[in-house]
This record gives sequence, C-alpha cells and structure tokens, in this order.
Amino acid sequence: MRKRVFDVVVICLAAVVWMPVVALSGLAVLIFSGRPIFYRSRRWVGAGTAIEMVKLRVMIRDANKVVAPIEAGRFLNTPADSPLYTKVGRILDGLGLNEIPQFVHVLKGEMSIVGARPLTDVVRDALMEQHEELDGRWDTPAGLTGLPQLVGRQDLTDAQRLHLEASYARRTAATPSIRLDFMILLNTVLITFGLRKPMTYDAALELVEGRKTRVRQLRAQSYPATAADADAVA
Repeated sequence: MRKRVFDVVVICLAAVVWMPVVALSGLAVLIFSGRPIFYRSRRWVGAGTAIEMVKLRVMIRDANKVVAPIEAGRFLNTPADSPLYTKVGRILDGLGLNEIPQFVHVLKGEMSIVGARPLTDVVRDALMEQHEELDGRWDTPAGLTGLPQLVGRQDLTDAQRLHLEASYARRTAATPSIRLDFMILLNTVLITFGLRKPMTYDAALELVEGRKTRVRQLRAQSYPATAADADAVA
C-alpha cells in the first residue's frame, strides 16, 4: 500500500515536468523519425501477467524483427551505438525519456516506479532456459527503474541483473520501504543526467541489503563464519 501511494504521489507531483517532456519528445520523434510516435509491445510485468506496454519509439520501424547478436545476452540489450536507433531515438533512450509514457501503466496499477523491468516474450523464454528461478523477480510489480539501472545494463551479466532484481523484490515484498524506492529513483535521475557515476554491482546490492548484511555474505563466501566474526560485524 505504501509503495502504491509513493508511486501515485510522485507521478502526480512530477506531472508538471513529465507531461511537457513527453509532448516535446513525441514531437521530436514525429519530425525527425516520422510515424509511429509510440511503440507498443506485449511485456511481462508479473509471474503470470502480461500487458501491452507503450514507449516512445526510438528505433527504426520493425526493429523488433532484427535478430539480436549472442553477445547481447539473454536480456537482448541493444548497444547504445546500434544502427537500429534513430538519431533522435538514441538521445531519448540515453536520457531514458522513451520510458516516461509508462507512467500511465503505473497510474493504472499495472506497474510501479521501482521494480524489475518488464520482459518481452522472447526475452522471458530465453531467460527461463537457464534461470528457472526467474519468477522470483516478480515478488513485486515490474518497474520503470531498479537496481540494474544504477549500474548500467551493459555492465552486468544476466545472472547479476536477475540477482539484483530478485534481491529488491524479496526485500520490498517483506518490508516495503519508501526510502529505498526514493533512493533508487533519485540515483537513477542523477546517473542518467551525469550528475554522479554509475554504481558498482556490490554498491547496488548493498543499497537494498544493507552494509552489515552484505559484509556477512562476503565473509561467508570467503571462509566459515565464527562467533568472533559475527561480533565484529555487529
């Protein structure tokens, strides 16, 4: 409930900013890339829930029909320098402005501001082949941003990305935290606009798990914990 309230309040308060931004970005797409302005595709936003999600179009027409290279990973991340992007689309994608229309899905209760990113059918099927625990990332609704976005999609393996998303989902399902969502949202904005450097994988994980928990985990991976170790960390 608190998470839902946070989502609605943030989007409503920020409407004076994001609505004009979407209008201007859509106009830029129309002028420099032509129609369609928006891109719609079926995306999984929960373990058994899929919706038709809308974004501003940032790629050439029918880009979804191009087979992604193996090195893109099972998330099929498209490199920033890919020729699939239009000129204006590369700018919008770099600033994350193409994702803003998804605020509509958040207001409808289909998504959240913070959570695991929605998946296409192709990506979900590909991930399920190697990661049967995939649905663990859906303990909370899909979101516009999350821990992986604080690191950078090109700097994470599929396993690392899934672990970050699942860690956030478990923490939030057990104990929803407005502060955590706010910190992730704030850092997303700062990193996107170059006001701070992207986080490391460990730093992002520490944000959701807490420093003490992370230290215990690292020590447990290195050598068996002892009573003295536990006292030192505590």
